[in-house]
Amino acid sequence: MPYLTSPVLPAGTLSRTPQPTIPTGDGLLLRPWRTEDVPAVHAAFQDPVMHQWHIRTADSEEEVRGWVAEWQQGWARERNVQWAVADAADDRLLGRVALREVVLGDGVAEVAYWTTAAARGRGVAARATEALAHWALDEIGFQRLELTHSVGNEASCRVAGKTGFALEGTKRSALLHADGWHDMHLHARVRGD
Repeated sequence: MPYLTSPVLPAGTLSRTPQPTIPTGDGLLLRPWRTEDVPAVHAAFQDPVMHQWHIRTADSEEEVRGWVAEWQQGWARERNVQWAVADAADDRLLGRVALREVVLGDGVAEVAYWTTAAARGRGVAARATEALAHWALDEIGFQRLELTHSVGNEASCRVAGKTGFALEGTKRSALLHADGWHDMHLHARVRGD
């Protein structure tokens, strides 16, 4: 049975070209992951703040090497696309930004991010998220980007607000963290916002 609409983005929209490096225009680069990033990612996941808001921990650099390998393959699979957020001047890792749960046919994806402890409070997450949203919505043609965070994570809520992701509601008991079930805020930004 044929569909009544065409895919918003056809298969191959991402994978037909190499994953781009996206400059923020204000000192950051979103770039593909490299094996050399493994020690910095492992160090970032030793931070107690990461454990508070994320459901993963990194026990070893070898484990993180596997993550980076997955992140490097995400572009070709067009499902979970990850970028390292690096300082444009010295290439120091400051965080990660991603399009997760990509559904090209519907033109939707979920934005996710984290920052290293040293990068917090400098607008890194907001600047990286803004650059990624602009690229995805305005250059590639996604229709809708969603962003979720624990309702207790006020810093993530500020990032969502600063980057034009409107609060749409609360998903009750939506994600299990180490300290129990978290209600999650759902924010979204659509093309034209």
